Amino acid sequence: MGKNFILAMDQGTTSSRSIIFDGEGSIRASAAQEFEQIYPRPGWVEHDPEAIWRTQIETARAAIVQAKITADEIAAIGITNQRETTVLWERATGRPIHNAIVWQCRRTADVCEDLKARGLESEFRRKTGLVVDAYFSGTKIKWLLDNVSGAKLRAAHGEICFGTIDSWLLFRLTGEHATDFSNASRTLIFDIHHLQWDDTLLGCLDVAPEILPVVLPTSGVFGTTSVFGPEIPVAALCGDQQSALFGQAAFNAGESKNTYGTGCFALTNTGEEAVASNHGLLTTVAWGFEGKVEYALEGSVFIGGAVVQWLRDELRLISSAAESETVAAQVADNGGVYMVPAFVGLGAPHWDMQARGIITGLTRGAGRGHIVRAALESISFQSADVLDSMQHDVKRSVPALKVDGGASNNNLLMQHQADVLGIPVLRGQVVETTALGAAYLAGLAVGLWKSRDELKSRWKLEREFVPQWSKERRDLERAAWRSAVNKALTTVS
Repeated sequence: MGKNFILAMDQGTTSSRSIIFDGEGSIRASAAQEFEQIYPRPGWVEHDPEAIWRTQIETARAAIVQAKITADEIAAIGITNQRETTVLWERATGRPIHNAIVWQCRRTADVCEDLKARGLESEFRRKTGLVVDAYFSGTKIKWLLDNVSGAKLRAAHGEICFGTIDSWLLFRLTGEHATDFSNASRTLIFDIHHLQWDDTLLGCLDVAPEILPVVLPTSGVFGTTSVFGPEIPVAALCGDQQSALFGQAAFNAGESKNTYGTGCFALTNTGEEAVASNHGLLTTVAWGFEGKVEYALEGSVFIGGAVVQWLRDELRLISSAAESETVAAQVADNGGVYMVPAFVGLGAPHWDMQARGIITGLTRGAGRGHIVRAALESISFQSADVLDSMQHDVKRSVPALKVDGGASNNNLLMQHQADVLGIPVLRGQVVETTALGAAYLAGLAVGLWKSRDELKSRWKLEREFVPQWSKERRDLERAAWRSAVNKALTTVS
């Protein structure tokens, strides 16, 4: 029986998804489950690691059944994941010692301010390519060690493991405690130039090195699992945004993509050069592959598709995410209404942990359609701010933007993105590029595919969105957006 399929586990912020890809890189089957978002206090966000494990395995089994294949036909498993979300668990039992602290959680903002006050921000930035922000794993690890009874002592004795979600799933699947370069580069404690955990940064956060996973190349066999019956190699770990970049076949320096998920994440490939940003972006490892490490510049928007969930779950203005497009299309424009969804602060390029969401421009004539439209437009406005910064850093324009993720299926949003940017927006035939990237990386590791050139030839355009606004209208809309953002910021530069 041939092994012609790859199982991609795509563990996201609000759901776990499993997709079976065939040897042509086409989706054979897909299954997904949402899981609970836990909000212990305003600005705090947690997940139950066991719920993540359970939903990921259940969706994998469902996808295998739906694909009408057996586990014997799976050549490898690739894992892609929400990145900075932090789990600590017992090495001996695999039991988590606390809920996972999610990347969106702002509970460690005070820790970050203390690091800045101690004059440490430049050292963190220089070594990790990141800003000192509660977004990243390092301060979350510190919080867990400081606040879970006995954790710090147990960590020093090697009884506790730290991992981002890739490591957590790998450990439960294989018993191996490892991560890859792409995920390690998001922790705030990994030197992306020397490709190792940094003792000085660990000391600044009082984190015991004994808890850290081994860091390995993104594509390669990390271990094998018998959870589905026969032994199957886990052959790729990759952070979700870097995986989407790979899935978009953006293998060359200068190629860019934007993923529209819970947040929005724009990345541009910078090759083997770790380009430092002067405009609020992050320098990150794209992947470790074929004996070398390649880098990317990234701009992170914390609240992208999550604003649509908010409209659905909290305001009850829509009954489903898909309905947002229909409702927004009921009005000709936003009617002067702008929403800045800074529910957990603002990410790139502002990095304001204390910013909070606002809606401006409300009049008696503003209604449901205007608010829903303003929420959708906030996604593309925020992404445009990031793309502007990216173009300044790499000193060249982005000629077109490849897009993926669930919200990229929203045609109104994609047209608005093209209008705001003034460049074409390209949606490929496969929008599940995060999972596709993990599948590609795993397939390459086990020889199902031979080269990146082979994969690049598979990318196919589904729809191109061409800008329709005049420059004058674009400038007016961007100015109105900036005015709204300035009202949300705690410090206006």
